[in-house]
Amino acid sequence: MSTLNLGILAHVDAGKTSLTERLLYAAGVIDHIGSVDDGSTQTDTLALERQRGITIKSAVASFRIGDLPVNLIDTPGHPDFIAEVERVLAVLDGAVLVVSAVEGVQAQTRVLMRTLQRLHIPTLIFVNKADRLGASYGRVLHEITARLTPAVIAMGTSRDQGTRVADFTAYGPDDREFRAGLAEMLAEHDDGLLTAVVEDSPVGYGRLRRALARQVRGALVHPVFFGSAITGAGTDELISGIRALLPASSGDPDGPVSGTVFKVERGAAGEKIAYLRMFSGTVRTRERLTLANAERVKVTAIRVYDGGPDAPRDAVSAGQIGRLWGLSGIKVGDAVGEVPASSGGHYFAPPTLETVVIPDRPKDRGRMHAALAQLAEQDPLINLRQDDERQETLLSLYGEVQKEVIEETLAADFGIAVGFTETTTICIERPIGSGSAVERMDDGRNPFRATVGLRVDPAAAGSGVEFRLGIELGSLTLAFIKAVEAAVHETLRQGLHGWQVTDCVVTLTESGFVPPPPYGWSKWSSSASDFRNLTPLVLMTALQQAGTTVYEPVHSFRIETPAQALGQVAPALARLGAVPRTQALQGSSCVLEGDIPAVRVHDLQLQLPGLTGGEGVLESAFDRYEQTKNGVPSRLRSDKNPLNREEYLLQLTGRTGARL
Repeated sequence: MSTLNLGILAHVDAGKTSLTERLLYAAGVIDHIGSVDDGSTQTDTLALERQRGITIKSAVASFRIGDLPVNLIDTPGHPDFIAEVERVLAVLDGAVLVVSAVEGVQAQTRVLMRTLQRLHIPTLIFVNKADRLGASYGRVLHEITARLTPAVIAMGTSRDQGTRVADFTAYGPDDREFRAGLAEMLAEHDDGLLTAVVEDSPVGYGRLRRALARQVRGALVHPVFFGSAITGAGTDELISGIRALLPASSGDPDGPVSGTVFKVERGAAGEKIAYLRMFSGTVRTRERLTLANAERVKVTAIRVYDGGPDAPRDAVSAGQIGRLWGLSGIKVGDAVGEVPASSGGHYFAPPTLETVVIPDRPKDRGRMHAALAQLAEQDPLINLRQDDERQETLLSLYGEVQKEVIEETLAADFGIAVGFTETTTICIERPIGSGSAVERMDDGRNPFRATVGLRVDPAAAGSGVEFRLGIELGSLTLAFIKAVEAAVHETLRQGLHGWQVTDCVVTLTESGFVPPPPYGWSKWSSSASDFRNLTPLVLMTALQQAGTTVYEPVHSFRIETPAQALGQVAPALARLGAVPRTQALQGSSCVLEGDIPAVRVHDLQLQLPGLTGGEGVLESAFDRYEQTKNGVPSRLRSDKNPLNREEYLLQLTGRTGARL
């Protein structure tokens, strides 16, 4: 049985949760449409989501279009919760990108569309809120073409826009202009159609529809529908488009087990529940699975989404999404069985802000850390860090709203009141050149039964960290190689200036170990811990030789403001370190585009209403990392500090260099 795993994505307030409600209602899954404002929707189930009227966690709902089961995943639209969207992308067969007919293409819309295109996820576009005052199909269609992609085709026409009776009528076989435009667009990727267009030969509508479906499934073309999730206008046409144009997945239920965990939550009794998308094979209750951390666990219960509410099942198979109990050590992003081809990627920028969480009552510090650790299971990108020396708990953030949500969650779910220090920027370090180092077992300064040589080389921006083997295969056991690799990634979380080191290649150039005696293991033999503990010393020595440069995150911004307010806005931008790049007048409004340090975005959000009489509109999104200009900022270390050999060895072994 084929299943379509469908993502609903949008900029915040574009109406994607309302569209989810409409699709469930049209399929007969619910008998009335919930309201985001009233907190009565199916997918916004958290108290905070209902209170704030925004989606914070991804949620799964299921319905059927005819005989096709559709698992619909509603994702957050607020940029502070982009990590939730990232995890969902790896499990989608197709997507609907929702755009507001009033606000048009917004910052997050562009970020999402670029990512969907990069991952080649088949995508339909639904222009929502046709019934709202200010809705304009033509204007928004032009914005989509200019700011998202020119590879779009309008699937119908709209009338009475901006009124409660706004409607959408799909084009059909008799619409000659539509057929001609469709043929021209599809001809760009279809030589047969190109020949027919050039020779002005007639092309049957059935052939055009088949070509359209092929190119949509290849993520080459994006059909655009117009309507209203609230009134239902255009949603029947969208549902037909979902069924006819997006690809359903099947996979082999008898093949090797392969799935991805894209969400983890806690049940009423505190038990861990994993949301698993299966790409191949079948997982059954009472089956034992080996997790990424090598832990063997038994699946104790399974609930599967299949055209309605999730229901108890004995198994979850290829193409399906299930909720699994019993996987105590599972984490978001873990693979079950073979690693799927789409797994493991990072599609959006990492968090660029950091804060220290402080319990109101010092005696709650331990409980607070345990509670934050649970939240980190559900959102690994908050990157919980504990600085034992200063007794500080640090979190990575995308923005201030995320900070507020964490504060409210700790209070409501765990009874812990907390405060935060001022948000600071998370920088990164990149190697300047190459460096190498080695520590050998026969060196009296090396207290570990291991030889490790490493070379660090710079790599392309955005490439991350790559670990390579420069030693002869078989010269070092796999367990020891894995220990070195894991230590490399862990050590590079704090570089020469305390920031995460990225965009580099680390090569293992030399190795050696003490083999166990013929009769078995001996305490004098090498162990994986020898390699884990020695690697940081070698790596940081090589990194010191290479040198690093610190880069800070920069956001691009777009401000639309009344022209008369420009005199107040421009000086404020200068004070915040923003650099305007373009300025254009559009009637009585002025549009400014430029760059601003990430840490100043929230300040700009707070100041803009007062500067523009409440009429200024700001869009911003992470754009790039840029070398710091005013000195080299550093961050205090929270590890055992392998940059200081004596301190590192003393904390690790209680000695400063003698053989263990």
